[in-house]
Amino acid sequence: MTASALTLLCAVAAGVAGSAAGTELTRGPSTAELHAAAQREIAERWRAWPTGRIFPATLPYAAEQGGRERATRIGISPRTSCADSVDAGAATALRTAGCRGVLRATYIDALRGVLVTIGVVAMRDERGALHAKSAFSDNGEPEPGLRPLAFRGTVADRFTPAVRQAGSVRQAGPYLVLTTAGQVDGRPAEAVGEQRPAIFAFATEISEHVLSRLSTPRMPDCTAKEWAC
Repeated sequence: MTASALTLLCAVAAGVAGSAAGTELTRGPSTAELHAAAQREIAERWRAWPTGRIFPATLPYAAEQGGRERATRIGISPRTSCADSVDAGAATALRTAGCRGVLRATYIDALRGVLVTIGVVAMRDERGALHAKSAFSDNGEPEPGLRPLAFRGTVADRFTPAVRQAGSVRQAGPYLVLTTAGQVDGRPAEAVGEQRPAIFAFATEISEHVLSRLSTPRMPDCTAKEWAC
């Protein structure tokens, strides 16, 4: 092969490689890349979203006597410690499974008789969330579970662990959403006579609103700063 032919062949090869590199740099994201970006965005919502977006001022639920009511938010905790937000046994399971943080907010029902703390547990991934879920009671018992969040000087100032009468756990994607509920009057659960689980049923319903918002995928917008496509 002559030197001039060899030079031409190298130039063509370089041109093909350059064209391929240019195409790779200018092409849009693939379906797999968009899916991966959507999953990353979901996993970061607990940190990226304002807490008022995660825990709206009010949440709707079906009233025990029929119709629709709204639970009202009393406050949101500024702390995100995994260990301090749940009972000790559950805290160990969260740490082992890769807990990244726990957000908590307390709500009161429309009749202002029941308090509910909702806890958003952000795990490393969906597998960790599924593993950690087994550490919490799934039969409505409050223990082991989320620790209630009290606010001094409000109707929730007596919301202590002893007041808990019901709990729940739900999971979707890398999130667990927990609830713990008790009565506003501060009566310890052991002092309550007839159990009325129906009055606490709304707690699970409002927690599912929170979980749905956190875990529902959105179509990535690769031109926006919040996305990494």
